[in-house]
Amino acid sequence: MVVLSSSAVATRRFRLPDLRHLTPKVLRVEMLSGLVVALALIPEAISFSIIAGVDPSIGLFASFTMAVVISLVGGRSAMISAATGAIALVVAPLSREHGLGYLVAAVILGGIFQVVLGALGVARLMRFVPRSVMVGFVNALAILIFMAQVPELTGVPWPVYPLVIGGLALMVFFPRITKAVPAPLVSIAILTAITLGAGLAVPTVGDKGALPSSLPVPGLPDVPLALGTLALIAPYALAFALVGLMESLMTAKLVDDITDTHSNKTRESIGQGIANIVTGVFGGMGGCAMIGQTMINVKNGARTRISTFCAGVFLMILCIAFGPWVSQMPMAALVAVMILVSVGTFDWHSLAPATLKRMPHGETLVMVVTVAVVVATHNLAIGVVAGSLTAMVVFARRVAHLANVTACLDPDGKQVVYAVTGELFFASSNDLVYQFNYATDPDDVVIDLTDAHIWDASSVAALDAIETKYAARGKKVTIVGLNQPSAHLHGTLAGQLTGSH
Repeated sequence: MVVLSSSAVATRRFRLPDLRHLTPKVLRVEMLSGLVVALALIPEAISFSIIAGVDPSIGLFASFTMAVVISLVGGRSAMISAATGAIALVVAPLSREHGLGYLVAAVILGGIFQVVLGALGVARLMRFVPRSVMVGFVNALAILIFMAQVPELTGVPWPVYPLVIGGLALMVFFPRITKAVPAPLVSIAILTAITLGAGLAVPTVGDKGALPSSLPVPGLPDVPLALGTLALIAPYALAFALVGLMESLMTAKLVDDITDTHSNKTRESIGQGIANIVTGVFGGMGGCAMIGQTMINVKNGARTRISTFCAGVFLMILCIAFGPWVSQMPMAALVAVMILVSVGTFDWHSLAPATLKRMPHGETLVMVVTVAVVVATHNLAIGVVAGSLTAMVVFARRVAHLANVTACLDPDGKQVVYAVTGELFFASSNDLVYQFNYATDPDDVVIDLTDAHIWDASSVAALDAIETKYAARGKKVTIVGLNQPSAHLHGTLAGQLTGSH
């Protein structure tokens, strides 16, 4: 066994990127992927700004600062963080009722909460998210990405439809010619050229809102420094922090699985907080990991922080230096990109008849609940919580049936041994009391727990109740076979769980 010193562990956890892998080919892939992500960020950031009730520049500034900062301090390479719909929904009431200053203050406080939660180890809770919830999360994400494109395909001029179909065809077939340039970038460029060359009157990025013409300036929010302000923004900031961390950690786990690499979830949690604090200082609306743009980045071959950094930098360059041209980019080009992302993200294997036939019904139920709640609420965090709670209930019901009691009476009829097998906890121990024959058993009763384990106070209370029922009839109970943890718990709590002792 190899034992690492604390300094070695720290170095391993926070090691710098290995620059030897940054070959010209890798840099080209990372930068081009970052450019595609930046183009895809613009309309979404503007849309989320509208949801939050703020100027489009606020969402674009947030996407810029989030991407740049998280590329330096985050724990998951190639993951994109920017302004998101989930965060917009959380802060929208505060912005609408009290103004931008209070929204920015809530973003900064939410970032502080995220740093604290990250330092306290909230990322370790990810181990309690089962695979069926993760599959539901991925499928719901794909559905939400597709649903977000539907408004761009309804009530629009007819040329939009052939443009979208053409964009999809380009992205499917162009990689067969070459993979040197990302197919989405080629598709966006060609569709934009066709739109401008033919003078097609179709919705463009500029129709979503005006792009900023200068960089954001740091400053503090214009709110009173009083307890009343803190009391007002704290609930929004806490909800902001929890939703942001949930989406970011789930996205990081998804990227881990896709790239077969490991990320530092604690560092990512703290990094999200730092990025949101910086974003608030620059007047942005805050954000978290963007799943759709992250999928674009990863599927284009990006694997390092450079793509994330470039996405933020290119975003501002496109807005400030090339704003008039970017504004003329057809929305159909970006819709095609996001549709292909949604199709590629969905776990089609999870719906295959052969998979559903083999999968336990409880696992399928958990996946369906996760998808249904996410689609109904448009909130991935709520869906993950609902799916995890469903999984816990399914697990508890399954394990509760694994506790069995078998009686063996001595030939002379003077002693009966009850062999208890399985896991004893609140769900399985409730019926334990009713599996003994108190009236007809002999005076000497042995309860053998060699093949059982006591997990909680409910099980100890059940054993106390059994002993009490036998004692009322003048019969003696002996408990044997306890393993060490069970013996410790039983010895600590036995006879102490009711007021009569």
